[in-house]
This record gives sequence, structure tokens and C-alpha cells, in this order.
Amino acid sequence: MSIKLRLTIMSFFQFFVWGAWLITIANYWFGTKQWDGTQFGAIFATMGIASLFMPTLMGIIADRWINAERLYFILHLCYAAVLFYLPQVNDPNTFFYVMLAAMCFYMPTLALSNSIAYTALNENNYDLVKAFPPIRVFGTLGFIVAMWITNLTGNKATGYQFYIAGTAALSLSLYALTLPKCPPKRLQQENASWTQLLGLEAFKLFKSYKMALFFVFSMFLGAALQLTNAYGDVFLDEFKFFPKYAESIVVKRSTIIMSISQFSETLFILAIPFFLKRFGIKKVMLISMFAWVLRFGLFSFGDPAGGLWMIVLSCIVYGMAFDFFNISGSLFVETSTTSSIRSSAQGLFMMMTNGFGAVFGSYASGWIIDHYFTKSFQSGQDLAQYLDTNINDVHFLHFLKGEKISLLSDGILSKNLMLRDWHNIWLAFAIYTLIIAILFAVFFRHKHERESQN
Repeated sequence: MSIKLRLTIMSFFQFFVWGAWLITIANYWFGTKQWDGTQFGAIFATMGIASLFMPTLMGIIADRWINAERLYFILHLCYAAVLFYLPQVNDPNTFFYVMLAAMCFYMPTLALSNSIAYTALNENNYDLVKAFPPIRVFGTLGFIVAMWITNLTGNKATGYQFYIAGTAALSLSLYALTLPKCPPKRLQQENASWTQLLGLEAFKLFKSYKMALFFVFSMFLGAALQLTNAYGDVFLDEFKFFPKYAESIVVKRSTIIMSISQFSETLFILAIPFFLKRFGIKKVMLISMFAWVLRFGLFSFGDPAGGLWMIVLSCIVYGMAFDFFNISGSLFVETSTTSSIRSSAQGLFMMMTNGFGAVFGSYASGWIIDHYFTKSFQSGQDLAQYLDTNINDVHFLHFLKGEKISLLSDGILSKNLMLRDWHNIWLAFAIYTLIIAILFAVFFRHKHERESQN
């Protein structure tokens, strides 16, 4: 088996073990467990918390003491064990700590998988620029396949999604033992300071107004990046509460509809060189920000019937929104820092977006949705009117039964029913990203070098 094929298999399962639950966990949380939104925000924050320290810590270990592929094996083995345990957890607070453990094991493997691929390709004299992107694209395909399997097997709201991911993670950990050897480089000087050892030298970049502004905007936009991963699938799934949409393809195959976003991502990656040469880094990042505004705005006004085109277009726009900022932002860091701190600066960029930004976005969105965009219904008539039906509709009565609520003789519900107001949720997110985009356009100054077109 060729090196490229072996690395392609690794890349495929690296993202498969994430995609099997990342988009659908909200259905499990809200639909099956019926836990609240603020606590769910904390669950998505675990990725950000783990990203603050685990990739750096595991990178130091791989650089100094243990083969990268061996560490990769250990981390995925532990990740699999935690995933198998997750369905047994019946308390949201315990779920948070178990999920945090899962993310502490998984998040470092994203960087380790790249390190393993780069090392193997370099040692076999491959051109990284040509060889790596096709390998990485299969990671996105793995994410898509996992989403489809979870949806088509009827497990988007069950604990079996974690068993699917866990089985794949266990297989990947064993497969890691067959990967090319990546011994520690031990390039760090023995007398290096703690700031050098931990990559904290890059924090000196905050002394530059331009770089500090870039990292601050990265954090605030990073807060928006997690929102559709956290709430996109459950948003589509909750159209089932409306009788007129209950049997729609959007409800039955919500995860597959969401996978259009990942297909779009693979296509927009190919368009980035053209846009960067034509418009420059700042304008490409602005395009990304306005794409996020469009992404959320289309979700706000879309529905499974006449507004289906808005939902599909929103998923297509996602590729531009996600790729253009992450890749152009990474290139800005690459071209604005010296070689001595370049790797640390890239880590700082990821820390601001996937770390601080993700934590802020996850906690804030969960709290805001719970306190400002969740409707409480006590009257059966008011609920029926909101769902555009009547209290005698079969789907309406079935919905109440599924929520373990009965309609009393006086038309009052046996207990209050809480429903999320998705139209205004997405509209609020769109306004948030619009404000970020306008402020970025006004305050961030970066001249496009026309020579880059040559």
C-alpha cells in the first residue's frame, strides 16, 4: 500500500470519528435528553477549552519524548473509550466533564495527523503543496460519510451515534500502529525558557496594533464558526414540530441536508487561490464574514417548503464562509510573522478561533438562546396557532404525546412547553456577524500586494 493511500485512510477516519456525532449531538441533547440550552453551550465549549492547552502539550511530548504515531494511537484509543461511555451518562453536568475528556483526547490528534502526514511525505520526497491537499480532502469526505451513516441508520437522536464514532476511533487507533514512524525531533534547546517551550513567544505579536486587532477579530468570528455545527441539524429537525413540515425530506434527512455544507467546503478550497490573487487577504476575509451573514440570514427565513432553496443555498455558502477566513487568516499570519515564531503564531491563531472564540461563542449562544429566544407555551390554542395548525390535528396531538404533555379539558397544557424561536435566533447571529464584518472593514488596515498575482 502506497504512503499516500495509507495517509488518505488516516485522514478519512480522522474526521469520520468527529462527524459521526458533531452535527447531530444537539438532537440527542435537546430531543432525547431534553436538557437545556445553556448547558448545551457548555458542551460545545469543551472543544475550545481543550484547544487552549492540549495541542500544545501533546506537541511538546511528540517533539521531545514519543513517536507521533504512537501518541496518535494512545489518544484515539482513549477517545474511543470515552465515546463508548458517553451514552451511559444521564446527567448533563457529568456529560460535560466526560465530553471535555473526549475533546482533550481528540483535539490534539488534528495537529498530530498533519505532522504524521508531513513527515511521511517529506521522507518519501513528495511535494507537500501537491500531495497533501488531496489527502486532506478525504478527511472532509470522511466527515460527510459519518454524517450520512448516522442519519440513514436512524441514530441522529440516539446514543448510538457515539458508538459509531467510538468503533471507528478504536479502529483508527489500531491502524495508527501501522503508520510510518515519526520519532521525536528534539529540536528544542535544552536550556529553552518556559515561554519558548510553550510557544508563548507568539504573544509578543499583541504589541503590534495590526496583529492584535486581527487576533481579536479572529476570536469574535471564531465564536460564530461553532454556531451552525452546534445548532444547524437540530434547527432543521425541529421543523417536525410543525405538522405541515413533519413529513418533509428536510426533517427526515436533516443531517444529509447539512452535509451539503461539507461538500461545498471541498469545492471552495479550490477557489481560494483565485480569490486571494484577485482581491487580496483582507477582502477575502471580508467576503467570508459577509458569507456568514448570508449563511445565518438564509437559515432565518428558510423552511422545508417554499424556502427550501434558502436552506440549500445557506449550506452552499458555508464553504465560502468557513474556508475563506480560516485559510486566508492562516496565510496572513504566515506572511506577517518571522520564521522563528511562525509555528507558534499559527497556534495562536487557532487558539483565538477554536479556543477562546469557541468557548465564548458556545457559552454566550447557549445562554442567549435560553433567555431571549425560547418561547414558553401554556395554552394549547396558542401553541397550535404558533405551529400553524389546530388542536385536533393528528400530528399536533402526536407531537404533544412525544413531549409527554397532555391537553387538559380547558385547553391548557399539562405542563409548559418550551420551543426555540429559530427565525430570530439565526437573525440575531446574522446581525452579530454583520457588525463584526463592518468593524473589521473599518478598523483593519492591510494593503493588498499586487505582486502576489504574478
